[in-house]
Amino acid sequence: MIKRPNTNAQRLKRHKRVRSKISGTPERPRLNVFRSETNIYAQIIDDVAGKTLVSASSLEKGFACDGTKSDAAKQVGQMVAERAKAAGITTVVFDRGGYVYHGRVAALAEGAREGGLEF
Repeated sequence: MIKRPNTNAQRLKRHKRVRSKISGTPERPRLNVFRSETNIYAQIIDDVAGKTLVSASSLEKGFACDGTKSDAAKQVGQMVAERAKAAGITTVVFDRGGYVYHGRVAALAEGAREGGLEF
């Protein structure tokens, strides 16, 4: 019998492998992405202190996007970049969370770059 691969388990395995190599510092925190079926979340994390410095998501009150999920991801990227600049953060390490750098993940990264974050 052919079994369908558990894609989320594979993603978590990739994420664990990537996380062993990258870490956020106070000078250059980590921009983490989580993608659900309908929403997208972004956090800027200082791994040394174990604190979330800035966050944004497509579930927030007042968030409105009439376009596609990719458009919403780009908007979330711009929101997290604005909040990061307000907190004095200019450079980050991008953590794609084990997802392929394509579609919504790439759109979020593009929005964050347009908002002024460097990675």
